[in-house]
Amino acid sequence: MSQEPTQRRAKHLIDPTAPRKRATAEDVARLERVQRTVMSVLVGTTIFHLAIGLVIFAVVIDDTERVAQIGLCVLGGAFGVVAIAAAFAIHRRPMASPWLAAGFVPTLVGLWFVLG
Repeated sequence: MSQEPTQRRAKHLIDPTAPRKRATAEDVARLERVQRTVMSVLVGTTIFHLAIGLVIFAVVIDDTERVAQIGLCVLGGAFGVVAIAAAFAIHRRPMASPWLAAGFVPTLVGLWFVLG
């Protein structure tokens, strides 16, 4: 009566005799919500970095280029608004919102330093 010992499968490996359960509609909805949140954070922070970079460049360049400084600050605000609008679009919310005014914060801060 020599029985061969059954080999134990490591728990971290897939077991072909016990397939994974199928994802429910609720699981898919939760996953999509997390994906939208991550994507909007990535898009928002990336575009805001561009906006803040434009404002920093406006502050650093020579004061004899006042028109360029103001233009860069305005462009920074425009990109800030685009960042917020992109986050709203990713979440499928209406883009016309009072929150878009927050996109002009880089412009206001930049003009404070440039003109002040």
